[in-house]
Amino acid sequence: MSSEITSRVGRKPIVIPAGVHISVLDSELQIKGKMGQISVPVNPEISVMINDSILAVNVVKMQKYKRTEKKRLKSIPGTMRAQIQNAVYGVTNGFECKLQLIGVGYKAQLKGKNLDLSLGLSHSVTIVPEEGVTFQTPSPTEIIVKGIRKDLVAHVASKIRAKRPPEPYKGKGIRYANEIVMRKETKKK
Repeated sequence: MSSEITSRVGRKPIVIPAGVHISVLDSELQIKGKMGQISVPVNPEISVMINDSILAVNVVKMQKYKRTEKKRLKSIPGTMRAQIQNAVYGVTNGFECKLQLIGVGYKAQLKGKNLDLSLGLSHSVTIVPEEGVTFQTPSPTEIIVKGIRKDLVAHVASKIRAKRPPEPYKGKGIRYANEIVMRKETKKK
């Protein structure tokens, strides 16, 4: 494989931990681990090779590509490798995203599997979890979104945050645990 055709990230091999089983099908990878199972679609311009406990991503038929297509082709192996690495990590450890509720009367509680939010509105907001995502509320002002797919966990967390994003004057709202909200001075006459 030529170094000019593959990105630095795409050249790194993925070490498959013990307890993770990967099967290569026609156009997807099936990754099974202790947390669950994920299928990752594989780009037709990419080949995936598994030797012992090492997985490598390579470009297929690089001679047929024109010079103008090489820039696009250079990004594909790195993206595929990152998706496979996230899937392996997800079935091994899982992902989580922490949210904080800041404001008087703002609270979160679980009702079955659903998340019930009191956000200073005239009604409570109920959020139904998508398949593969669970909620936890260690305290009334904290929410933890857990799952094995990184993109799905981040998507659900962003949907929760969108219900009441932090405002810049008092900082009230829902924010990520590590988010820094830039504060503004109040308007003056």
